[in-house]
Amino acid sequence: MSATICTPVVLTVYIFTFLIGLPSNLLAFYTFLVKVRQKPTPIDILLLNLTISDISLLIFLPFKMVEAISNRAWTLPPFLCPLTSFFFYSSIYISSLFLMAVSVERYLGVAFPIKYKLRRRPAYAIAASVVFWVVGCAHCSIVYIVQYQDPSQNGPTLSNNASHCYEDFSPKQLLVLLPVRLELFLVLFCVPFTVTIFCYVNFVRILVALPNIPARRKQRAVGLAVATLFNFIVCFAPYNLSHVVGFVQNKSPSWRVYTLLLSTLNAALDPAIFYFSSNAVQRAFTKCLAGLWHKLSAFVARCHLPCFTCCGEGGREVEAASGDEAEGSTT
Repeated sequence: MSATICTPVVLTVYIFTFLIGLPSNLLAFYTFLVKVRQKPTPIDILLLNLTISDISLLIFLPFKMVEAISNRAWTLPPFLCPLTSFFFYSSIYISSLFLMAVSVERYLGVAFPIKYKLRRRPAYAIAASVVFWVVGCAHCSIVYIVQYQDPSQNGPTLSNNASHCYEDFSPKQLLVLLPVRLELFLVLFCVPFTVTIFCYVNFVRILVALPNIPARRKQRAVGLAVATLFNFIVCFAPYNLSHVVGFVQNKSPSWRVYTLLLSTLNAALDPAIFYFSSNAVQRAFTKCLAGLWHKLSAFVARCHLPCFTCCGEGGREVEAASGDEAEGSTT
């Protein structure tokens, strides 16, 4: 697929993710921030960090839009390339870690309700959050390491005649990059994905088997599990599989850019997880949508009012003209 064909697709995905992901994540961030300040709970702390991870990706998304408009050539200042890539890749793996943590919290809450309630502490969620951010950022610092690995190439950011951000690598750079990508696949994708599958399968199984659980809560549990696993399978799996293929082929796959698009969609799909995870987010989203619908209805009504008035005046003019014609014909 040529760059001229892929550019509109890439730009469309970026714009869709930005327009859907940014307002919904900001709304969720504000909701979780208020809850954490009032009464912090482990699940709210984990989800708050997940929104921060998504927002960090969305902030740098306009730079990727500029790159897409330029047919994947990097025309922005060189220092923005590794910085943008760092936040992009860090957000992918930090999100997977926090999605895993949410699944563990949900599973423990239904599998060991009394024991977990007695031992649940916000401090544990804070400590886990710090570890996830450190692990994710430390692994993705490979972006900066690889850039200066081969000074003769001036890194993967810029070349002498054309610029491509984190795409063209020398053999010396690939020698460092490909093993790290394989580790990312094994440690930061396979482990969280496996733990998440185990937790949500048992989470849903236990809830469905309990007779006193309301049907609404069971539906939310199923929705949360489906949304999370969909996120892993559609957004994270293709991109991480490109690491395995690249390691086997000893080169960076050319189709890797398209898998990164799917990973970007994660920032627009995470709000569905927030919706199924928190009643407060459900109320906030419902209130926001109701407000938007009310304003839209009022705007449409105001736009149609002049038209109705004009049509009414026109109708009266036609009636008057018809009356004059009738009077003339009678005369």
